[in-house]
Amino acid sequence: MDKTIIDNGFNILRYKNEDDKILKYQEAVSQEFIQFHFCQKGSGNFEFNGGSYQLPLMSKNVILLYNPQKALPIDLNLTPDSALVSLVISIKKFHSLFSEDADHIHFLSPENNTKKYYDTRPISPAMSVVLSQILETKLHESIQTLYFKGKVYELLSLFFNKSEDADVEQCPFLMDEENVRKIRKAKEIILNQMTEPPTLQELSAEIGLNIKKLKEGFKQIYGDTVYGYLLDHKMNEARSMLNSRQYNINEISLKLGYSTSSHFIAAFKKKFGTTPKKYLMSVSS
Repeated sequence: MDKTIIDNGFNILRYKNEDDKILKYQEAVSQEFIQFHFCQKGSGNFEFNGGSYQLPLMSKNVILLYNPQKALPIDLNLTPDSALVSLVISIKKFHSLFSEDADHIHFLSPENNTKKYYDTRPISPAMSVVLSQILETKLHESIQTLYFKGKVYELLSLFFNKSEDADVEQCPFLMDEENVRKIRKAKEIILNQMTEPPTLQELSAEIGLNIKKLKEGFKQIYGDTVYGYLLDHKMNEARSMLNSRQYNINEISLKLGYSTSSHFIAAFKKKFGTTPKKYLMSVSS
């Protein structure tokens, strides 16, 4: 376990179990702190009350823990080939981050900020990319804290981002729950078929919504066009695969549905301003 102090009342902990047996990690955490546990891969469980209660930790999921009435020390059992990033932030520091926009964060509202709050949700592809960067960085110690500070703020922004499904009820165009369900279905279809995505006409027919409503609704919920969203997803997947160092550029381009690696390289450079090879060199150095 590697612990870095980001700021006063703000710590980041990185866990990697590269052993062939379950490893136990313990860290004292008082009730003034909120905990975010991002499981990038593998699994494990948290133990509480001397092991009488366990909370499972699953791959590609994040757990949020906050109990102002009782300390929740970290008592973690991590399975082999697992990686985890934990953020431990004092409630005072956390409030300061959201002082102007705390209303949309449920557990920070005045009626809830003295109550315990537990939550779990999937890690998005964008969060997964940031987690890979945090886990794999090999920067010099003199700038590592600054790098982590930028990355954990990015991670929290993505975690609390309300541009997607969370704000659907505020959108007058999408008050019809059936339309919302159909557009979510459209997103699932294009992600599941990203190597050979359907045309807008085919997608419209499959979900039972006309093209105009599909395009407008998708932009309202996901903040991008159908194929703009798909391209962003593919590029984030590409960056995640590069970070894993398990695939070469040709393999990644095939997995993402590109007919040639040159088309993939051009798309990656347009998105990130650098080629996949140069990106890989920059994160490996």
